[in-house]
Amino acid sequence: METLGTERLYTAAQTRELDHCAIVDHKIPGIVLMSRAASAAFDALLQAWPDPECIQVLCGTGNNGGDGFLVADLAHKRGIAVNVLQLGDPAKIGGDALLARNQALANGVRIEPFETTPLLRVGVIVDAMLGTGLGGDVRGVYREAITTVNGNSAPVLAVDIPSGLCSDTGRVLGLAVQADLTVTFIGLKRGLFTLAAADHTGAIEFNDLGVPPEVYSQVGGDTCRLELESLLERLPARPATAHKGLYGTVLVVGGDHGMAGAAALAAEAALRCGAGLVKVATRPEHVAALVARTPEAMPVGVVSGQELAPLVESADVLVVGPGLGQSTWSEQLLQVAAASGKPMVLDADGLNLLAAGRVIAERNRDNWVLTPHPGEAARLLGCANAEVQADRFDAARRLQQTYGGVAVLKGNGSLITDGAQLLLSDYGNPGMASGGMGDVLSGVIGSLLAQHIPALEAAALGVCLHGAAGDSASEEGQRGLLASDLIPHMRAMLG
Repeated sequence: METLGTERLYTAAQTRELDHCAIVDHKIPGIVLMSRAASAAFDALLQAWPDPECIQVLCGTGNNGGDGFLVADLAHKRGIAVNVLQLGDPAKIGGDALLARNQALANGVRIEPFETTPLLRVGVIVDAMLGTGLGGDVRGVYREAITTVNGNSAPVLAVDIPSGLCSDTGRVLGLAVQADLTVTFIGLKRGLFTLAAADHTGAIEFNDLGVPPEVYSQVGGDTCRLELESLLERLPARPATAHKGLYGTVLVVGGDHGMAGAAALAAEAALRCGAGLVKVATRPEHVAALVARTPEAMPVGVVSGQELAPLVESADVLVVGPGLGQSTWSEQLLQVAAASGKPMVLDADGLNLLAAGRVIAERNRDNWVLTPHPGEAARLLGCANAEVQADRFDAARRLQQTYGGVAVLKGNGSLITDGAQLLLSDYGNPGMASGGMGDVLSGVIGSLLAQHIPALEAAALGVCLHGAAGDSASEEGQRGLLASDLIPHMRAMLG
């Protein structure tokens, strides 16, 4: 199967396997890889902060600390003042990390205990404390050090991953370094691109340390990072003979009392992203307002599921949930839509009704796209929101296994999976934390499905397009960003 992602993401265990293959199968000594990592980190540091007054390196007892010792050695050789602060018992340092420490000491680098050495408020701080091997919450002297680093005004470079950030899930393990720049090696860690990561990584730079391509073919990463440009390149050009019938009819089902705007946003997004026709089944009271907002949409007032049936029959794709509510009217409309077997995007209260067991139709089907945020995902999975966020990758898989089709777990680092591929989109920004964003996304995905784009690809492109449009719209500021602000940017990106 052709993968849609352009960059493979790895767990900590998979990254260690990459490292092992490079060392054992391709005969690259571990100390050589460590030296390359240190050089990459040091070069990135000087690129970001060209003339540091000093460099303060906090080193743990593992290989992450070994990288730090060699960064300090490079800085010392360059004539830059260096302070190295040791965390943990030096007697526990072994292997390549010990070789690195001894090299730094032999070249005149002074290494002092963190507990007795103050962290200065000058220069650049290098976080080489914990790396990817952290299994539980940060404790003891490491917690104290992270608190001290985060309270310091000096910029911070994290080596491989900010200490305290889980490289598999993006969770903060009690406390994590807030870096300005993270330089990561060999394999991109999936935890760098989701959940809390964006508050801790700063800019991210990647260096493969010269590991041969064959290593990457030996170790399979389970997640791929999406790139909007490559997805847009897959869109077919429209022929000169194009007509609206080629690009499908989308029916948006929603807009209960007080929520007509949600259905309107979904309909407008579907139109602006290329659907041939868009109809809206909504409360009769909302028809005039919808026509006034978007005359190209075709709203129809329905008071029951029976009245919805002919509209469903004439549609190619259904978008069910924007402003749907959870009333008897809402449930009737969802029942008719689900029973039709038509391709469907299910969002918002459509998901909540599904989670509550108020959908009689088959729960596991292959032709729908579910787009829950973490709270909705928790209801669908019968667990707490915190459990979903503790491992978003596992939650996305469980959603797909339980309900079939394509699952989109929204949030920072949205995840898309059809069971065979797990894809991550890290487009988007905090300005998108406002009402209506999900309604726009459901309309986008529905529009792409109507244009005969396969479900996984439609969901992946929709999520990336939505996030990138949010980034573009936020150039005028994140506060006050509206869902409708994204629509012209999406149209421009689709071309």
